[in-house]
Amino acid sequence: MRIGLGLPHYGALATVDSLVEVSRAAEAMGYDSLWTGDRLFIPVEPSDPYPGKDGVIPPQFGTFLDPLTALTFAAAHTERVRLGTNTLNALWYPPVILARTLTTLDILSKGRLDAGFGIGWMRDEYTAVNVPWTGKAARLDETLDLLEQIWTSGVVQHDGPLFTVVPTPIEPKPVQRPRPPILLPGFSPQAIRRVGRRADGWLGVGAPLPALSYLWDSVLREAEAAGRDRGDIRFIVRINPHLSDEKADTEQVPDQGTMAQLVDYARSLVDLDVDEVFIDLGQTTTTSAEVLDHAGAFIEGMRAG
Repeated sequence: MRIGLGLPHYGALATVDSLVEVSRAAEAMGYDSLWTGDRLFIPVEPSDPYPGKDGVIPPQFGTFLDPLTALTFAAAHTERVRLGTNTLNALWYPPVILARTLTTLDILSKGRLDAGFGIGWMRDEYTAVNVPWTGKAARLDETLDLLEQIWTSGVVQHDGPLFTVVPTPIEPKPVQRPRPPILLPGFSPQAIRRVGRRADGWLGVGAPLPALSYLWDSVLREAEAAGRDRGDIRFIVRINPHLSDEKADTEQVPDQGTMAQLVDYARSLVDLDVDEVFIDLGQTTTTSAEVLDHAGAFIEGMRAG
């Protein structure tokens, strides 16, 4: 199982020094990947509750570096680690511009991009970027169609409900062929169907193993219905822990708990055939030294299993 780490690009950790120090150290520790997410702001009175247990948006989200710029910066200071988004809110960006930016990152990193796309959860952000809140699923499907064509076709031509591209060659192409891996999250039947039908990976989140197993089995059933097999789709799990010195109740793990509990949970994901697990420490640390201390303990615990 591959092991990844969230890049410090939000909250108090969103500094040049933290990006450089954590990127280099994570690669030296043996981490396989670095990841970013995508937020714009925290409204004074949010239109929608945070999709967590208490509905409160983490205060760290009030400071957020651009996820793709942060990954490009990390690419310049590393040589081996994969660079992923979990997730990039794809609908905020015109597809042709999004394709160019992601292609640039793939080229500058020499083919290390994993493109994870989501749709977000807060209407206020959609209003701010002048994108309709309704029709998100159809917009995502057309965005993915257009990205696929831009990345793989010599001449691009698209005339859809939302976007039009006259016949034109669009260069350059990504280093990875036929294109960078496309990763998608989601729990609804429609989202699971999309993953099984067209994604290269499913982006799950830390949850009780029975729930994760049920959702992953659903992805595999949809993939089989689309004529695909297990090897076509990666299973990636993100953990956002709040670390403590005291053991948490079992049902609180991996959201809360000690490092030992977190490691035990992550190691148990092997039983579900998870391909990769990554931890985002941005909500439980305030300095790069803390990030690296916890990151070191986590990967050492994983290797000891």
